[in-house]
Amino acid sequence: MKLLYSPFSPFARKVRIAALETGLQDRIEVVPTSTEDPASGLSARNPLNKIPVLETEFGPLYDSPVICEYLDTLHDGPKLFPAWPERLAALRRLALGDGMLDIALAWLGERFRPAERQSASHMALWESKIRCCVDALEQEAAALQADRFSIGHIAIGNALSYLDFRYADLHWREGHPKLAAWHAAFDARPSVAANPPVDDR
Repeated sequence: MKLLYSPFSPFARKVRIAALETGLQDRIEVVPTSTEDPASGLSARNPLNKIPVLETEFGPLYDSPVICEYLDTLHDGPKLFPAWPERLAALRRLALGDGMLDIALAWLGERFRPAERQSASHMALWESKIRCCVDALEQEAAALQADRFSIGHIAIGNALSYLDFRYADLHWREGHPKLAAWHAAFDARPSVAANPPVDDR
């Protein structure tokens, strides 16, 4: 299998963490791929021209939740996508973590625009949404600690790591000690430590 990815993509990082958690990392060749280079052939594999894409015997798979769920079918260990009813919590957390990334990426795009063209109202709204998510996760931190590790944990931990990478000025740990403690444990997992938010190797 080949994983088309960018070293800056938090969604690709989520897949790489899942690959290690499922023990499949040695079966996946990672291929740095630019979404801006027509010669990469990315659009032929994903008409959305987005990464990550996993090339499999069944054809290309996208996006990251689909790839992660497929990887979860290829091993016999504890599943990242558990059975019902635990699956509901895992999928809800997956949606929250990925939703946080969607907001953060939109906000980042706005930050990259010339100052005179930036929308202060949009940026304020996105910041408010991110802070609301972090507040909600503080209330859920004990459950995150108690529940078996799943795709939801990966998505949430990955989103918080992306805030550290791109939005250190948010200081999201302030006022969220339980969530900060959980995230420290998340960062210590071998699968996470092996895949930093930016892969510059």
